[in-house]
Amino acid sequence: MRAVLSLARRGGYGSENKGNAMTEHSLDLASILCSRLCHDLLSPVGALTNGLELLADEKDPEMRARCLELLEQSARISADKLRFFRLAFGAAGGFGDAVPVREARELIDALIANNGRITAVWTLSGETLPKAAIKVLLNLALIGIEALVRGGTLEIGAEQPGGGDSGASEIVVRAAGAKIAFDPMVGQALDGSLAAADLSSRTAPAWMIAQLAARQGGALQFALSDTALVLGAVLPGR
Repeated sequence: MRAVLSLARRGGYGSENKGNAMTEHSLDLASILCSRLCHDLLSPVGALTNGLELLADEKDPEMRARCLELLEQSARISADKLRFFRLAFGAAGGFGDAVPVREARELIDALIANNGRITAVWTLSGETLPKAAIKVLLNLALIGIEALVRGGTLEIGAEQPGGGDSGASEIVVRAAGAKIAFDPMVGQALDGSLAAADLSSRTAPAWMIAQLAARQGGALQFALSDTALVLGAVLPGR
């Protein structure tokens, strides 16, 4: 864990003059994240619509039972994604400054369960993390999940070495599999070199957490090989 987390400690963003970037481009970012949310929900919600149409016309009991199973699955996937994006992208009311790490784990486990080809390995220390750290963790995990196009293992670790919510938060996500798909522009968004004008629904989550980390004086890092993608973050305490 320490060896991997050291990846996130090395280097920084050069975040000078970027502190207000989120404010200047907040409208564009919000619009792009909304597009991303709609894109990810289109498939399960569309499946719900199709399933209801089939159910209305189907008379065979066995086929009706199958339709109901598909409707239940699509409804669960839609709800899981909404819950995930609510905390990963949104303000997520109902939480204070600290968020239970079990909440993030449940959200990520739900996404992975819907995928079916990814196994999660967790190494978590402490019961809570600051909300900003939870948002970074969720979005790094999302990038890791998307990189595992043929499935694999997603290792997720988080800790606060200083103890309590006043210490720095250290986060690491390692996606390992037979094939790693990683858009170079997502890497640019993570390291702070992607221009706001080049934002897309694919790069917006990485760009958002890069701005979040920079505003707090933190840093994101990533390392890519043929079979693994390692993502790391360090966010200073208060």
